[in-house]
Amino acid sequence: MSGFRGVYPAIITPMTANGELNEVAFREVMEFNIRAGVHGFWVAGGTGESVLLDDEENMRIAEIASDQSAGRIENIMHVGAATTKRATKLAEHAAKAGVEAICCVPPFFYRQTDEAMVEHYRAVGAAADLPLFVYNLPQSTGVEITPELMSKIQDGVPQLKGLKHSAVTFANVRAFAKMGLNCLIGNSLLMLPALTIGATGCVDGPPNVAPELWVEIWNAYHSGDIPRAEAAQDKASKVTDLVRQLGLHAGSKAILSERLGIDMGAPRQPGQPITPEGQSIILERLSELGLTRDLALQSAD
Repeated sequence: MSGFRGVYPAIITPMTANGELNEVAFREVMEFNIRAGVHGFWVAGGTGESVLLDDEENMRIAEIASDQSAGRIENIMHVGAATTKRATKLAEHAAKAGVEAICCVPPFFYRQTDEAMVEHYRAVGAAADLPLFVYNLPQSTGVEITPELMSKIQDGVPQLKGLKHSAVTFANVRAFAKMGLNCLIGNSLLMLPALTIGATGCVDGPPNVAPELWVEIWNAYHSGDIPRAEAAQDKASKVTDLVRQLGLHAGSKAILSERLGIDMGAPRQPGQPITPEGQSIILERLSELGLTRDLALQSAD
């Protein structure tokens, strides 16, 4: 185990043609990434469309992820919800399912006091009694976890291990690192610079589709080969740009469908599937980047 350090793709949730969880495809995506050398997964987060899934689906995903990984990597299961009752229910189940850690967005929609958020995390942490990662995604939740608020959470939640930092306040990576927290940068464009100021890894959606590129950044940086790490980041960033151009959910699923030869389905509605134009862009860009289906399948052999 890596101790929550390294490359943690925020894994997609593949769907069947009927819009239901595709367990077979989910397992294949896990295996593809594990064989590429990732250190773990951020499960059922934003990339995994968790807020569009019901609790039973999220709980089933925790079970599948734990079963498929079989202790080879670390699963960080998202249990966030707008209410403490739902979040603690998901946290309790995640622990029973056998994941290695949990993560949780702050309570959203209704603005809460700092004290209420600390109490929320205290209850969620106690429910699972596993390492807990705060999910700092103010673009979606409307709540930014600042170093000042994180200090209060750290004082009140003994299970706190770190956070996924997806806010635009990049400099806070250093502040969180100095607090002794595992800070996983939530922007795959910034993995290399984040490592230089104390980040312990990266969590984002694009590493799903080309995990070998972000693993190369990690390996090169930790071997002291900075030019190699910079070259890897440059190539990886082109993949991130492609995913963002196409849309996180539709783009990630379509790229993985092409690379693995398995239909990952469409995003759950109201999300929309990839367009024919988008599919053409995928084929062209994957060829330019050398990320063909054949290479993907070879990496899984």
